[in-house]
Amino acid sequence: MTTLRFTADLWRWEAQTGWFFVTVAPDASARIREVPRAPRGFGSVRVRATVGATSWTTSVFPDARRGAYVLPVKRAVRQAEDLDEGDPADVVLEVLE
Repeated sequence: MTTLRFTADLWRWEAQTGWFFVTVAPDASARIREVPRAPRGFGSVRVRATVGATSWTTSVFPDARRGAYVLPVKRAVRQAEDLDEGDPADVVLEVLE
C-alpha cells in the first residue's frame, strides 16, 4: 500500500459550490498515476484519507485542468477539523488499489 503525505489548500468547486476539494501534490499525483490498475469511473482511485484526526474512505479523481488528482473533503471532515475555503490541510493518503 502506498502512503502519501502533503499539505494543500481547501478550495470550492465552481460548478457545484457545496463541494470542496484539495489538490493532491504533483509528486503524489505522479506516484498514483504510475501504478497500473483496472479502470474505474471517472478515472477514480480508491484511497483512505486522513486530515488531522479524521479519516475516511473515498476516491481521488484526475483533474486535467490542474494536472493532478483532487480529493473531495466532505462537510463532516471540514467541521471536525475546523477547515474553511482557503485553509491549508495536512493530508495523508493511503492508496487502496
